[in-house]
Amino acid sequence: MGLLGDLIKTAADVMTSGRRQSGTPSREAGRRGRRRPASTPTARSSSSSPAAAAHGNQARERARSSRADAEVLPGESGPDATEEVDPHRIGPVRMSYSPQTDGAPDPGEIVWTWVPFEEDDGRGKDRPVLVVGREGRDLVGLMLSSQSERADDRNWIGIGSGSWDGQGRPSYVRLDRVIEVGEHEIRREGAVLDEARFDRVVAELRSQYGWS
Repeated sequence: MGLLGDLIKTAADVMTSGRRQSGTPSREAGRRGRRRPASTPTARSSSSSPAAAAHGNQARERARSSRADAEVLPGESGPDATEEVDPHRIGPVRMSYSPQTDGAPDPGEIVWTWVPFEEDDGRGKDRPVLVVGREGRDLVGLMLSSQSERADDRNWIGIGSGSWDGQGRPSYVRLDRVIEVGEHEIRREGAVLDEARFDRVVAELRSQYGWS
């Protein structure tokens, strides 16, 4: 029985050792299964990530360069930037013909400032505006256009030509789109509209909106 017992003990030891060896990889494999793989990000970072990062950096640089190079026009941004106002709900507008070529804009003058597009999407352009009055410290104005089709539009009134248009074209003032801008947001004074033509515009505004 002594020899038989030794044989049985040897066989048991071999089986136990086999179970230990096979169990260790299984537990390690389980740990690897729960761990976030490190190989996938490494593969991406060695191929596509540098290219994507470089492209992103270039795009940001272009954007920064564009912002740096772009000229911010008076009236385009800030607390006193040009904005469209409801002519029926605006406060009392003082309309009094009082142009003075002193560098400060006054009613009766045609000035240049930034005017937003009607889409209200942040875009706009620098264009001539007839200052018709004041509301508090802000200027109230009407945009000008030299497009001939405005002649038959009831929302526009013709004011003829003047030095504000370098080509001497007849101009039209839009009555149904009123803008308000801070007096310091004017790029420059363009010209003075004579009082007779100014009064024609004012009469239309009084008739439509009840302004004084």
